[in-house]
Amino acid sequence: MAALAASIGLRPKPPSSLKSFPYTLFRRIQCSIEDLKGQRVAVVGLGVSGRAAVKLALSRGASVLAIDKNEQMVPLEGKLVMSELDFAAEALPQSMKILAVTGTNGKSTVTTFAGQMLHHFGIEIFVGGNLGKPLSDAAFLCLHANSIEDMIQVAVVEVSSYQLEIPTKYFSPSVAVILNLTPDHLERHKTLKNYAETKCRLFSHLKHNKLAILPVGNQYMEEAYSKYTDKCNLAWIEGNPGIKTDFGSKVATFSFPTTGIVTHLQLGDLKAIGAHNHSNAAVAAFSVLGLDVGIDCDFIKSTVGILSILPHRMQVVCIDAHGITWVNDSKATNVESTLTGLKGLKEHNAVVLLGGVAKALNDRESNGFEQLIDDLKHHKGVITFGSSGAMIQKTLCDGGLEVPCVRAMNLKQAVDIAKNMATYGLAFFSLKHTCSLYQEPKLSSFGHFAFFLPIKRFRCM
Repeated sequence: MAALAASIGLRPKPPSSLKSFPYTLFRRIQCSIEDLKGQRVAVVGLGVSGRAAVKLALSRGASVLAIDKNEQMVPLEGKLVMSELDFAAEALPQSMKILAVTGTNGKSTVTTFAGQMLHHFGIEIFVGGNLGKPLSDAAFLCLHANSIEDMIQVAVVEVSSYQLEIPTKYFSPSVAVILNLTPDHLERHKTLKNYAETKCRLFSHLKHNKLAILPVGNQYMEEAYSKYTDKCNLAWIEGNPGIKTDFGSKVATFSFPTTGIVTHLQLGDLKAIGAHNHSNAAVAAFSVLGLDVGIDCDFIKSTVGILSILPHRMQVVCIDAHGITWVNDSKATNVESTLTGLKGLKEHNAVVLLGGVAKALNDRESNGFEQLIDDLKHHKGVITFGSSGAMIQKTLCDGGLEVPCVRAMNLKQAVDIAKNMATYGLAFFSLKHTCSLYQEPKLSSFGHFAFFLPIKRFRCM
C-alpha cells in the first residue's frame, strides 16, 4: 500500500461521521490461528494467489500439499473444493466491509479509484484480489493483527470470472459491482450466457442491506442476475436508481435505492483522460457511498481531483518538444475496451496504434475490429503492427476506413511513422493494444514503447 499512499499525497482529516465507525467489531474473526490444525489442505497452482493461500493455510495450522503440475494432482472426489477467494474470505473478520468489482473492462480502474477514495479519509484498506495482492494476504494480516489499529476496515477486491467459477460460501461483499459484459474469455466460458452467469455469482451471498450494482440494458446480465438479487438492494449503471453520468457537463447523478435521495458529483477535476474514466470515477464513488462507512457525497467530492490512473490505462506517458501528448492504453486487451478508449478521445485528432496478436472470438465470424471504424474516422490516422497487423489493416480498410491506415513491421517502426504523422498541436497519440499477447522481441509490454522515443526531449508524466 506504500505506493498507493505516495500517489495520493497528504491525507485530510477524516469527516466527523467516521468517528462512529465500529472499530471494536473488528475483533470478531471468523477463523483463528490453527483452526485447521490436524487437517490437510491441497493448494492447486502456485502462482501469486496460490502461494498466498499456502501461507494462509499454514498460519491456520494446516499441513499443506502444494501442487503445480498436472501429474501431481490428487483425487478430489469427496473433498471440499474452494477458490482462493473463498478460502481467504472464510478467515476475514465478519464485520469487515468488502467492495467487490468485476466486469470485462474497467474493473482495475474502479477498484483503484475506490481504494484511493477510502484511503483519502484515513480508512485502513486492502486493495487487491485479481489486482496485485491476493485476498489471502488480507486474511493473513487480519489473523496476525496485534491491535485494532492494525485491522483492515475495508477490502476493495477486484474479482475475475475465473475466481467465480467455483461457487463461493464465505465471500459476501457489502457492495458488489458488475461494470459491463462484452465478449472476452470465450475460449474459457464458451458463450456469453455462461460468462454472464459466472459473473453474477458475485451476488450469490448478497442480502438485507447489501448493494448490487449492474449495467443497464445488457440482455445476458438481466437474464443471469435475477436469481441472486431478490434479497438485496439493486442499483444500475446509467439507470435509476443508480448512477447516470452527463459526459458533457461532467456531472454524475446518484439516486440511492434505499433512501431515494438524489445527489450530484462534479467530475470536472478528474485528471484521467477519457470519458469512460468519468464513468469509472462515478461508479467508484457511488460504491464507496454504498459501503456506509460514514462518508457522504459532500466529502467524496474532494477526492475526484486526486484520483490517479493505473499504468497502461489511458496513461499520459510523455509530452514531447512539439507539444504532442503520448497516451498509453495498452491494457485495452479486447476490441470493446479499445472502442471505449477511442470514444473517450473523440474530441482529439489522434494517431492510433493497433497491434499484437488478436484474440479469438468464438461466437463471431469476424475478428471484431470493424467495430472501431466509426470512431477511428475522428482521428488523424491508424498504424497497425505485430502478428495481427496485416489482418487489422485489411479489416479496417475493407470496412471503409477513410483515414490513412499504415502497416508497420514492428513497434519501433510504428513509433517512427507516428512521429512523422503527428504534427504540432496534435493533442493525443494513443497507443492501443487490442490483443491478448504482444510479441515484440526484447519488450515485455507496450508500456515500453517510450524506449523508442527521444526521452531527453520529453517531459514525462
